[in-house]
Amino acid sequence: MITTDPYAFATLVAEQIVKGLGIVTLPIDPKGIARGRGIDVVAKPMENEGVSGMLVRYDSEFAIAYATHHQNEGFENFSVAHELGHYFLPGHVDAVIAGDTGSHASRAGYSSGDKYEAEADRFAAGFLMPRHLFFPALEKAGSGLAAIENLAALCKTSLHATAIRYTQCTRDPVAIVISRGGIIDHCFMSEAIKNVDGINWLRKREGLPRNTTTSAFNKVPTNVLHGVRIEETSNLQHWFGGRRSIEISEDVVGLGRYGKTLTVLYDIDVPDPEDEEGEQSLMESWTPHFRR
Repeated sequence: MITTDPYAFATLVAEQIVKGLGIVTLPIDPKGIARGRGIDVVAKPMENEGVSGMLVRYDSEFAIAYATHHQNEGFENFSVAHELGHYFLPGHVDAVIAGDTGSHASRAGYSSGDKYEAEADRFAAGFLMPRHLFFPALEKAGSGLAAIENLAALCKTSLHATAIRYTQCTRDPVAIVISRGGIIDHCFMSEAIKNVDGINWLRKREGLPRNTTTSAFNKVPTNVLHGVRIEETSNLQHWFGGRRSIEISEDVVGLGRYGKTLTVLYDIDVPDPEDEEGEQSLMESWTPHFRR
């Protein structure tokens, strides 16, 4: 199945800006780049929770404020890059700020259904993890949660944002699930797993499969707050239904003050359709047939 990404252009705009700046190594410094454009960048006090960032306009002058209550450098970088998305993407400034003076508050993190917020999220991912720099790092990063942790350390990005970018760039069948309690907040799947036939896609606000490591993990609230990390195995059917009972890897980590859990599903070795068809024919040839 071929899917069309309606927000891909936002990622491309971000990557072109990074290339245009001549940046050839990770990490990308969104605060430094913003200040280089004459944009003031200000940290909000930690007690100010709620929005992740804010773009302020006063005539032709701009400023960015970013949240610090998560105490997470990766989250802060993503928040600043998200506001740069509103600044750089065509039509955004006029759409999110009415008039020549005003401000716009954002809630970054792939949870908004608003078109402009979704585009700014995609801009931020492409800005902090542009493909021409991210692909070579991905090849050396390993697999599963360990790969995402390695890439997040290199890019100075949050595990959440890095995990999503990982699914967008890997050639392997991989899915990442963000959950809270017994509910799936959202899921991102790589193109390779999207193309596996006979599986069900995980959807927002669905219940977590009960017989999984993640379901058991989320029943202990301190696992999330303390950032507990578990590497286990699971079964493709438990997560995606379908006819194939295949062992897969399931890595789980609590995201601390973010209040959610990240699950990485990988090592998904689905047989080629031709091999499956041959195996089915062989099984049928071994099955005794009786005359009625």
